[in-house]
Amino acid sequence: MSAQASVLFDAPGPIARRRILLANLVALAAVLTVAVLVLIQMNATGQLSGRRWLAAVDGDAWRNYYLPGLQFTLQSAGIAVVTSVVFGLVFGFLRLAPFGPMRWLAAVVVEFFRAVPVLVMMVFFYQLFAQVARTGAIQPQDGPYYAVIAALTLYNGSVIAELVRSGVRSLPRGQREAAAAVGMTSMQSLRLVEVPQALIAMLPSLLSQFVVILKDSALGYLIGFFELLQYARQLGSGNGNILQSLVVAAVIFIVINFLLTWAATRLSRRLSSRTAGDASTPTTPLVGASTATAA
Repeated sequence: MSAQASVLFDAPGPIARRRILLANLVALAAVLTVAVLVLIQMNATGQLSGRRWLAAVDGDAWRNYYLPGLQFTLQSAGIAVVTSVVFGLVFGFLRLAPFGPMRWLAAVVVEFFRAVPVLVMMVFFYQLFAQVARTGAIQPQDGPYYAVIAALTLYNGSVIAELVRSGVRSLPRGQREAAAAVGMTSMQSLRLVEVPQALIAMLPSLLSQFVVILKDSALGYLIGFFELLQYARQLGSGNGNILQSLVVAAVIFIVINFLLTWAATRLSRRLSSRTAGDASTPTTPLVGASTATAA
C-alpha cells in the first residue's frame, strides 16, 4: 500500500504560492488604505479629538456608565453560566440514560433549543415576561433581565448537554466495562466515572461556551436590557463620542474574555497533569471507590 497521503486538491507549487502571497499582500494593503482614509476623514471632522477620548474614559464615564453596565453584564452572565451548567448536566445525563423514551425526549428538547437563535428566544421571553409583569408577579423593568438569563440558559445549556453526551461517548469503552466489573450500575458509572472524566476532557470547550455566554449577553440591549453595551451607547449618544465609548466597551469585553480563556487554559493543563499519572492504572480509583462503598 502506498504511504502517500491522499488529498482533496493538489498542493500549490512555487508559482501558485507566490501568487497567493501576492494576492494576500494586495488585499491587506487595500484594507489598510481604506482604514487610513477613514481615520483621516474622521480626524478632519474632529471625531478623533482628544477631548472625545478623555470624555470616554474619565471618572464620570466609569462611575455612571461602564461599571454599572459591567455589573449587569457579569451578573446576568454569571447566573446564566450556573443555570446552563445545571441544565446541560441534567439533559446530558438524560441523553445517556438507559431508557429509550427518556433519551428521545431529552434529544428533542436539546436539539430544539440548539436550533433556535438565542436572540429569537430573548424576544420570546421578553414578551412572555411582559405578560407576567401585568399580573404583578415581577416588576416590568425586570422583564428584559429575566429574558436574557432564560434565553442564555436554554441555548447554552443545550450546547453543554451535547458536550457532555459527546464527551462521554468519546471515552474508551474500557471505562464503562471496568465500572460494570466492580458492580456499578449504568447510572453509577455515568455519575462517578464517565462524566467526571468527560468534564475534564471537554473543559476547554466548556470554558469557550462561557465566553459565548458573556458575549451573547450584549444582545440583550435589543430588548431593553441595560448592560455594558447599552450603557456605552448611552454615554456616546450623550457626549457625541459613540465611537470612543464603543471602543472602550470592546476593550473591556476583550480583557474579560482573555482572562477567562487564560484561566481555562491553566486549569486544563493543571487537571491534565494531575490525571496523567493515573493513566497506567485506570481501574484503581474504581476498585477503591467500590471498596469504600462496600465499607
